[in-house]
Amino acid sequence: QVQLVESGGGLVQAGGSLRLSCAPSGLTFSSYNMGWFRQAPGKEREFVAAINRSGGATLHGDSVKGRFTISRDNAKNTVYLQMNSLKPEDTAVYYCATARTFTMEESQYDYWGQGTQVTVSS
Repeated sequence: QVQLVESGGGLVQAGGSLRLSCAPSGLTFSSYNMGWFRQAPGKEREFVAAINRSGGATLHGDSVKGRFTISRDNAKNTVYLQMNSLKPEDTAVYYCATARTFTMEESQYDYWGQGTQVTVSS
């Protein structure tokens, strides 16, 4: 049974930092591309970042470029999202997900975590 568990969310002041982690189980981690998405209240789910199987290539959404960084450690079966210079508009539930292709397209992601709440106060 595949499970993705996100951690690291919380409440932070604007300008602060958080690091999210996601540790999938029940699959061969290094065989999957990984992505982070987020969904704010009343809004569509939005692509945040993706990383390919080896970690050698990344994609970041325009709204987070230069502030957020996705990375992975295949030895630890974990993907990370380092979030710096946080803004109130970054407030959302953040989800990690797996994909067979390296893409920003949400429809290509198959397994999803339950999400972790990130709240940025002004």
